[in-house]
Amino acid sequence: MFAFTSLGVKIDMSVNKGPRPYVFKINGQVHHRIGSLLLDEGKPPAYAQLYIFDTENEVENRISIFDTDQDCDSGSDRVIVAGLVRMFDETNELVKSFRAARDLLSQSYCKPLRLRLLHDRSKAAPQYSAPAGSEIAALIVGDISEENRTPDIRIQDRGGGLRRISNLHSHYMALQYPILFPYGEEGFKLGINSQSGILQVGARNEVIMLEYYAFQLQQRRSKAIMLICGDRLFQQYIVDVFVSVEENRLRFIIKNNKNLRSDIYKGIHDALHKGDFDGNNVDRKVILPGSFTGSKRYMVQNYQDAMAICRFYGPSDLFITFTYNTKWQEIANALAFILGQKPNARPDIVSRVFKLEVEELISALKKGTYFGKAKEGMYDCLILITAVLQ
Repeated sequence: MFAFTSLGVKIDMSVNKGPRPYVFKINGQVHHRIGSLLLDEGKPPAYAQLYIFDTENEVENRISIFDTDQDCDSGSDRVIVAGLVRMFDETNELVKSFRAARDLLSQSYCKPLRLRLLHDRSKAAPQYSAPAGSEIAALIVGDISEENRTPDIRIQDRGGGLRRISNLHSHYMALQYPILFPYGEEGFKLGINSQSGILQVGARNEVIMLEYYAFQLQQRRSKAIMLICGDRLFQQYIVDVFVSVEENRLRFIIKNNKNLRSDIYKGIHDALHKGDFDGNNVDRKVILPGSFTGSKRYMVQNYQDAMAICRFYGPSDLFITFTYNTKWQEIANALAFILGQKPNARPDIVSRVFKLEVEELISALKKGTYFGKAKEGMYDCLILITAVLQ
């Protein structure tokens, strides 16, 4: 309802029918996209256009978005929507930038206008200070020709179609989740200093995307808890973050594929087995190494390691299925810091506790005598097989 950008995927709500925990399931590739400032003729306003078009009826326009969506509940409270609109107008610098564009576009003598969302704020400003409108956006009147290639987001007044936003843009998440980032805060960007006192990451100079988002998902008493109180929106944010991190890894592999040890992959042999007889296409393949979680070589390596252990020590005697329990005391203790939260709203806590419990189970099986003395390496085999099945 308030997002500036589209998520770019189809959300599958069919999995949430019936008395089961909420699951955020998507189909397709996640890519945030943004259109022009003004809507094309014959189309209803959507996303960022709602901050510019017909703002006198803005509340009704936002609520009407869900009228044609049969999977969503359209019983929105107009008082709450109106209150959020006022709050964003007062606090969110991204909203203020779009409102400024609206005021200029309403003038009949205004020339073609472009809104430029800056990738990086002024370097003179501290990294985590409150943003200002002049630091995150610029209004350009007149020439709308493309400028030098930069990570900045350039939005035309009309036309241009939907444009994809890079997940390296500092406002990538703030544009999609204004409720979770009500001030238009900056998110991840390249060049964050790892020795700034906020993040301490070994001897590296810069923070990578995975470390930044792992830091953001932690609960701290000295930090606002708006993000982790997002409930279902928080789950969507976690999925979005995971996809962004994986996309960043794939981008690295694509750009450095020639530098990887691809000679051991027998690329020509693999191509022939797949039916690729055109030599022009063989060199263009991107090889995912075994270090990329979920890739074919990752699965094969884990399977081969597990089978090698079984071949040396013999087959396993036990097949153990381990599931989590929402009533675990560790989960209850973690949720007690925020009143009213339920395990379904905090998949991050459930995942961490589950990992701790699995490690405790394996440790107990290794050191204990529940099933007798185990052969060396068999529990490593169990872990490997589990990784393959996942």
